[in-house]
Amino acid sequence: MDLVQERHGVQVLMCDPEGAAVVTEQDALDLIGAALFDAEIVALPVSRLDDEFFSLGTRIAGEIMQKFVNYRMRLAIIGDISRHMQSSTALRALVHESNAASHIWFLPDVEALDARLKGTGAKA
Repeated sequence: MDLVQERHGVQVLMCDPEGAAVVTEQDALDLIGAALFDAEIVALPVSRLDDEFFSLGTRIAGEIMQKFVNYRMRLAIIGDISRHMQSSTALRALVHESNAASHIWFLPDVEALDARLKGTGAKA
């Protein structure tokens, strides 16, 4: 079950790793809707994303990430994506650029999310 938690002063929708897959723009909108009035960030485990998300040529990642940007909802993708990054220079660049900004993060674990939140608070 997805659950809103306060983490370092920021309301975060912590998505259940066993929850429904996020594959389409509508799936992204459903998550945004679940978080819209209660959270500032959606923490989405990698297990909820199809491998196609990480194949940038499918445009799935761009479509899903754009929905979060449009609705001004931050997204943290949590988990190990190293196997995807090994085979894609474009994905490595996307992750690097995203992590340098404040809107969409790719983080290895919840501890890394907590470290980012502790450093940025609700202002990011």
